[in-house]
Amino acid sequence: MTQTFYGQINPPARLLMGPGPVNAHPRVLRAMAADMLGQFDPEMTEYMNQTMDLYRRVFMTKNRWTMLVDGTARAGIEAALVSLVEPGMKLLIVRAGRFGLLLSEIATRIGAEIATLDIPWGEVATLEQIEGAIKTHRPQVLACIHGDTSTTMAQPLDGVGALCREHDVLSYVDATATLGGMAVATDHWGIDVVSGGLQKCMGGPPGSAPITISDRAAAHIFARRHVEAGIRGADTTDGVRARIPSNYLDLAMIMDYWSEKRLNHHTEATSMLYAAREAARIMVEEGLEARFARHASASKAMCAGLRAMGLDLFGSDAHRMTNVTGVYIPASVDGERVRARMRDDFEIEIGTAFGPLQGRIWRIGAMGYNAEKSKVLLTLGALEAALRAEGHHFVAGAGVDAALAAYGA
Repeated sequence: MTQTFYGQINPPARLLMGPGPVNAHPRVLRAMAADMLGQFDPEMTEYMNQTMDLYRRVFMTKNRWTMLVDGTARAGIEAALVSLVEPGMKLLIVRAGRFGLLLSEIATRIGAEIATLDIPWGEVATLEQIEGAIKTHRPQVLACIHGDTSTTMAQPLDGVGALCREHDVLSYVDATATLGGMAVATDHWGIDVVSGGLQKCMGGPPGSAPITISDRAAAHIFARRHVEAGIRGADTTDGVRARIPSNYLDLAMIMDYWSEKRLNHHTEATSMLYAAREAARIMVEEGLEARFARHASASKAMCAGLRAMGLDLFGSDAHRMTNVTGVYIPASVDGERVRARMRDDFEIEIGTAFGPLQGRIWRIGAMGYNAEKSKVLLTLGALEAALRAEGHHFVAGAGVDAALAAYGA
């Protein structure tokens, strides 16, 4: 039998300018190389406490229950939904792209009664539409996406939390694509549960899902608490509502683990905690407003450069995410061949699209560690070369020049 021996992992130094993941900040990668600690060592639990404090600032909240769910961003989404929504409970989902549809997929598996507010891809829901859907369907929970990278649009959320509280509806928002790059104003918006990820604007690797939970949502979740037999104490009290059907993604038990109880639930993903802590530390050091302004500047320059190349942008400027831009692929151009040229000739990746936008748009990101002037200009320069090679005509250098002008404005 012939044995195959594999070499060490040595990925190319590729600049990831798609919709995510993006290149992790070097400080985050260095933090991940730190040694392991026992999960109940005082040093480890202090790192957990520091991480909670840092993410309160990231989520712009005072919520006590602000922590990490171990797993990619989708683990945070599923933990939120499976812990909030009981089988047979009515869930209203705002769907305006691929990830709104994902919420329906997860909710179906939970056994929720699903109602939807369906918005064309590239548009956002108005507060009046959301209020109308709440009055029509009378849900117990509302769920929506803040920034859907499939459409590159950001859903306005100011007023949504107040509307939900007026109608006694719990609210959940997935902010995976915006956390760290756009304001996720949890307390100002009055949203009950918000979850995110590291691999986009936070400038980290996929594998940890920061989450924040309001007191009223925590009360609902704890009413579904069921502590597993192996860790029950004599004073353990279960909730009175239906048990959360997932063990690993049970927010009640995860909250007990992150609380002063330190009730063992799972072994914390130590290296990912180090990564999440450092990503948040970098953001807090930079300053939230400066961070958001950096992403907005990168977006403005990217949009200017793309338009100067004679390209049309997808969606409206009014609701465009500041970290990823959708751009129509010219009819005369092979979109996948352009992406291949950029990858093979320049080691730069831009994204394709999903669903009704597949083959129609590219999605070009500038987020986290990559929302930098030099990286925006490199990406635009590479795209110019790839487009000219495909026969798309425009003034050479126009894209880079327009981006430089936008940065200088």
